[in-house]
Amino acid sequence: MKEVLDFLRRLHDNNDREWFDAHRGEWLEVKARFAAFTERLIEGIAAFDPTIRGLRVQDCTYRIARDTRFSADKRPYKSHIGAFVAPRGKKSGFAGYYLHLEPAGDSLLGGSVLASGIYCPEPVVLRSLREEVLDHGDELLQAIAAAPGFRLDTTNRLKRVPTGFPADSEYADLLKLKDFYIEKPIDNRSLESDALLGYALEEFRRTQPFIAQLNRAVEYAYEEMR
Repeated sequence: MKEVLDFLRRLHDNNDREWFDAHRGEWLEVKARFAAFTERLIEGIAAFDPTIRGLRVQDCTYRIARDTRFSADKRPYKSHIGAFVAPRGKKSGFAGYYLHLEPAGDSLLGGSVLASGIYCPEPVVLRSLREEVLDHGDELLQAIAAAPGFRLDTTNRLKRVPTGFPADSEYADLLKLKDFYIEKPIDNRSLESDALLGYALEEFRRTQPFIAQLNRAVEYAYEEMR
């Protein structure tokens, strides 16, 4: 992924349409390289998580152009690239496996990471996730522990346990979460190695029980909504 990161680094330093248009051919090569990698990533994850079988690259990847309509940041392009492999695709609302490539020190996650879980779930889904915590918190903690090197992100959480849940619960810290995902930085050695795919698959495999438990709660929420 050295070539991909090199392009993203230069895009970060020259984030305007004139530069991008002049380097569009290079971007198309980078896009094709990442698409081929993502296709193999999907196939590899499907080997241990059948819920994502049948996904296409376009179901899991994003446009490089930013939506600046409601943002104070008017830079036209992202300086990162990612793939979110989740049941029924990136817009399904289910938990999944996310590969994020970004030059170290840049914005957003501050570097390249692997992440597994769900970000900004709908209110009904969030409530179902919290009910899962209340009923099976031990199982969730065990699933997190089964993925060494991953840490639970607690950036976006409430100061207090939400209304309707016991404030004295032994899982109070989990109940405060608004996002449920674990993440692990990708070290430079793995990032620039031909073994990146194998490394990502090995790490994601460890997070499959965590994903399965989250999606049990997501599925229940969607069944309630039908």
